[in-house]
Amino acid sequence: MESPFKTIGLIGKANHDGAAATLQRLYTFLNALGFNVIVEQRTGHQLAGVPKEKLVKLIELGEQADLAIVVGGDGNMLGAARVLARFDVAVIGVNRGNLGFLTDLNPQEFEPSLEQVLSGQYIEEKRFLLEVEVYRHGELKSANSAVNEAVLHADKVAHMIEFEAFINNDFVFSQRSDGLIVSTPTGSTAYSLSGGGPILTPELNAMSLVPMFPHTLSSRPLAVDADNEVRLKLSLENTDSLQVSCDSHVVLAVLPGDEVVIKKADKKLRLIHPKDYSYYHVLRTKLNWGSRLY
Repeated sequence: MESPFKTIGLIGKANHDGAAATLQRLYTFLNALGFNVIVEQRTGHQLAGVPKEKLVKLIELGEQADLAIVVGGDGNMLGAARVLARFDVAVIGVNRGNLGFLTDLNPQEFEPSLEQVLSGQYIEEKRFLLEVEVYRHGELKSANSAVNEAVLHADKVAHMIEFEAFINNDFVFSQRSDGLIVSTPTGSTAYSLSGGGPILTPELNAMSLVPMFPHTLSSRPLAVDADNEVRLKLSLENTDSLQVSCDSHVVLAVLPGDEVVIKKADKKLRLIHPKDYSYYHVLRTKLNWGSRLY
């Protein structure tokens, strides 16, 4: 098959029978088409017939693969995407989760759509990530990235915290609330949506700031240009340990008086869709919006 992809990496959902079965089908299917197939080592042991030299770490997969296929839910895609965005590798997902906003392919009948993608017929999107940094007395203490959102919150449930928000060093507001969600367009249909935030279509260069249970009736979500830098300054009056969660996967510790800087990361995720992909169809399907009247 003539294809823009030569080496294909497979990434799966560990200890999940359905995902393992789909990975096995993918491995057999891709090898039959003549592709060089490598498998992320944490899930590769679930597959039969994979040579040891084809089992690689996720970073090695990103370095070697032209296309990565992620089998699982959006959580698996997010975990892989934070690493794969560092490399110029295209990523597509097979949905073995629940909602599946980021995983397009049906695990029961992925072959026709995937074969179309492999022949070069696909839609490509570039999704930006957030870079999250924690500073203490002006010194960088920790950092990570997020595909969906960065969430400032206390380490206790329903515990109010105090902080100030700045955009490009311009003071925006001070707040007492359970925290703040800073979301990308990709994450606008995730935790941010549950918190009352706006849906941002993927092509927008924007991020949203969504207060979590603010102690005021006038607080509202705010959408800003993604080229801005958001800085959150934690009040010294906070008495408990605080956290910044990146995609609910990575947790950075924050202390009273610390500053959290959130900005657009330099690297982007290359997300691949089949030719018949429609973002609005995904919204209608996943959010149970009404069908057409005529």
